[in-house]
Amino acid sequence: MVDNKQLWEQALSQIELSTSKANFGTWFKNTYIHKNEEGIIYLSAPNTFVKDWLRNKYHKFILKALRDISPEVRNLEYIIIRKDDKTTTTEDSSQKNLTTTTDLGLNDLYINKDSNLNPKYTFDNFVVGPFNEIAYAAAQAVTKNPGMNYNPLYIYGVTGLGKTHLLQAVGNYIKKQNPNKRVFYTTSETFTVDCVNSILNNKINLFKEKYRKYDLIIIDDIQFFSNKEKTQEELFHLFNHFYENNKQIIFSSDQPPKYIEHLEDRLRSRFEGGMIVDVSKPDYESRLAILKTKSRVLEKQIPDEILEYIASIVCDSIRELEGTLKSVIVQTQAKKRDITLTEIKNILKNNIKPKKAVSFKDVVKIISEYYTIEEKSLYEKTRRKEVVKPRQIIMYIMREDFNSSYPYIGQKLGGRDHTTVIHAYEKIKRDIQKDTVLNQEIEQIRSQLYNS
Repeated sequence: MVDNKQLWEQALSQIELSTSKANFGTWFKNTYIHKNEEGIIYLSAPNTFVKDWLRNKYHKFILKALRDISPEVRNLEYIIIRKDDKTTTTEDSSQKNLTTTTDLGLNDLYINKDSNLNPKYTFDNFVVGPFNEIAYAAAQAVTKNPGMNYNPLYIYGVTGLGKTHLLQAVGNYIKKQNPNKRVFYTTSETFTVDCVNSILNNKINLFKEKYRKYDLIIIDDIQFFSNKEKTQEELFHLFNHFYENNKQIIFSSDQPPKYIEHLEDRLRSRFEGGMIVDVSKPDYESRLAILKTKSRVLEKQIPDEILEYIASIVCDSIRELEGTLKSVIVQTQAKKRDITLTEIKNILKNNIKPKKAVSFKDVVKIISEYYTIEEKSLYEKTRRKEVVKPRQIIMYIMREDFNSSYPYIGQKLGGRDHTTVIHAYEKIKRDIQKDTVLNQEIEQIRSQLYNS
C-alpha cells in the first residue's frame, strides 16, 4: 500500500485534471493526509471553511480518487491542522475519543470513535420551523422511550435539510441521559462496505456481532441500499434483531420507502411499519432564523439586512445557507472591516447557483411525464381524476414558484376562469400540509424542473 504522501499526491494529480485551475488552487492548496487508520483517511484542511467546502462539494469525488489508487480506503474524514500550530494534533487528553479545533469562533467538536456521533449535533442548536416540526417532535418522542415509541423512525427529505443533525441529536441526547446505552451512527455506504468486506474475508459473524451489540442504531441515506441484495439481507436480519429486542432503529433517506427502487418488499414493509416523517425545504422565516442562530454560535455580528438577503436567495438547502454565511464571514475577516450589502451581492452572485429558467410549457411537460399522462389532456375540459390532480399541481407551482397571476394561469390552461385556479392553488396548499406523499411528489417535480 502506498504511503500517505504518495497516495495524496497521486490523488491530487487525478483531481487536478478534473477541476478548474482556480478551484484546484483555492480548495486543495495546503491539504494533506494526516493519517490513515484502518482504511479511514483523515484529510487535513487549513481552516473550517475549506474543510466544509471539501466535505460538501468534493467528498465523493475525493473518495473515488483515493479508492482508485488504494482500494483499501473505506472512508474519508476531515480535520483542521494549521501551519502555525505547534502540535500536529488537536486531540484533548481529557477526551481521548474526541478531536477538536477552533475556527470562526466555533468549537468544532469532532467524531466520537465509539458512537460515530458528532457532539455538535444537538437538539439545543437545531432550529425548528414548519418545515421540520413533525420530524423534530417524532425525534423527541423517541428519546423519551427508545425502542417503544416510533420504532423504526424513518425521516426523509432531499439533501441538505438537516436530517443528519436531527438523527445524531437523538443519539447524543440518549447517550447523555444514559452513558451506558450503546449508540452507533453509520451511513449506508459504510454499512455496505463493512458487509462486503466481511463476506470477502469470511467474517460475516463478526459483522453481525459488531452491529447487534448496540441499543440504538442510526443508518443515514438508506436509498443507497438499492440493488445491494446481500446488504439488504443483512439489514433485514439486523432489523429483526433490534425490533424483537425493543432496541431503537432510526433511518434517513431522500425519499419514502415506497419510492426506493430495487428494495426488497420485506424490508420496505419493515420501514413502513414505523413512523415515517418528512423534512421539507425551509420557508423564508425559518431560513432567516437558521442564519441568526448560526451567526450567534459563530459569535459573529452580521447585519440583519445581509442575513435577510442570504435568506432570500438561498432557498433549497440548510447546508448551503451555512456555507454562504461562512463565506461572508471569511470575506469580512479578509477585508478586516464590515462589508456592505452591495459588496455581498457582488461576492455571492457568482457562488449562488441560479434557478434554471422555466417556461409554462416546461412545467406542463415535466408534470405530464411525472404522472404519465398526455400533455394535451391537461388543457382539455375534463374532470377525470388522473388529470385533475396534475392540473391543480401545475396551477399551484405556477403561482407559488413563479408568482404568475391567476387569470394568466387559467388562460394558459385552456381558458379556465381565475376562480378555478384560486381554488386549485388553495387546495394543494392545504393538502401538502397533511399529505406527506403529495408534498414529496411536488418536491421531486421541482427537482426535475430546476436541475434537469
